[in-house]
Amino acid sequence: MSWQKILSTILHPVVMPTIGILTYFMVTPNQIDIRQQLYLFVTVFITTYLVPMLLLIFLKLTGRIESFEVSSIKERKIPMFIMMCVFLFLGKFFNKFDLFNELSYLFFGTLIGLMIVYFTFFLKIKTSLHLLSMGSALGFFIILQLIYNISILPLILIFTILSGVLATARLDLKAHTPKEVYLGFFLGFSCQLLTYYIL
Repeated sequence: MSWQKILSTILHPVVMPTIGILTYFMVTPNQIDIRQQLYLFVTVFITTYLVPMLLLIFLKLTGRIESFEVSSIKERKIPMFIMMCVFLFLGKFFNKFDLFNELSYLFFGTLIGLMIVYFTFFLKIKTSLHLLSMGSALGFFIILQLIYNISILPLILIFTILSGVLATARLDLKAHTPKEVYLGFFLGFSCQLLTYYIL
């Protein structure tokens, strides 16, 4: 397997929320006990990884998608709608907790990005969801830095570099055009900032 496919798998959009919440636990100044961390981790992992994977298996078995890569716009519509529902649920879920309600920005921001992507389907534009999720993560951790006045510059640099390398991988695999890659990253990043200023 090529490095491009390995990186695309590791930083897949269904994996990124899990990576995001684990990273959040490492950098947040809030004291979240281990039981709460486990509860939040399991909630995010089940809803953003297990549910989408089971959905893809079901769609493949019923012939609604040809492969698990879900490469065509038509095949992406059902999984995208389910993911929007999941992110809406998680945004509302995290918004109820005072200790870590800033996590709601991550899910509401990504939800707005996914909604825009869904509507671009009607314009026959296949935005990169890989780069949308990376842009969302980068935007969220910049917001976290602003909220708590902490310095997590090394983490922000890592996400920035990973975004560039992942964009290169997606282009090398011919999964997207440069426009689709840039659009995905821009939507993910800007929707996080938009959500922060709205909420």
